Amino acid sequence: MLMLFPFSLLTMLLSAAPQQTLLIVADNDSPMLAETPTEPHTVAYDFENSLAVIEESPSAIAEDKGGENNKNRLITYAMSLLGTPYVWAGVSPKGFDCSGFITHVFQKFDVAVPHSSALQAKEGEHIARDEAKIGDLVIFTGTNPKKRTPGHVGIIISTDDDNIEFVHSSSVGGVKVSKVEGTGYSRRFMEIRRIL
Repeated sequence: MLMLFPFSLLTMLLSAAPQQTLLIVADNDSPMLAETPTEPHTVAYDFENSLAVIEESPSAIAEDKGGENNKNRLITYAMSLLGTPYVWAGVSPKGFDCSGFITHVFQKFDVAVPHSSALQAKEGEHIARDEAKIGDLVIFTGTNPKKRTPGHVGIIISTDDDNIEFVHSSSVGGVKVSKVEGTGYSRRFMEIRRIL
């Protein structure tokens, strides 16, 4: 859930009731305060538009890392970034490189992952290819498949029919979905890593 509020209104509401949760009523533009405590919220500031952005906190995924529901939430968030442009060394929704995309998505759920495909290839545990599950990282070589060092990474979103599909940030097309089998990625495939 994403809500936008002018800074002045947000400051007034939060100082009036700091233990309550901000809600927005759809039929009018005035925010209301919820009476029941809920999970903490993240507040980000958009200084250009003088707005505060309040998002539901995704910290539950870090508390129960391996749960299928949490993996689905992670995949849903990753897929919401489809079409984001590729930016070398990028780690924000303004643009990602491949490892920056992974770092951002996992960080969004309070799971620290380094910003480097080589370091990401050392995170978590090695998983056999036929045991791959959604949310696992798929590690590839760089664009030269003869150089067998990590150079690209994605997040597995499907393993149907033994064909791994993954979401990643590519220098050709930005954040998109690709398949391993029947593509150049099959020659570049190195391993699967499980962080969650």
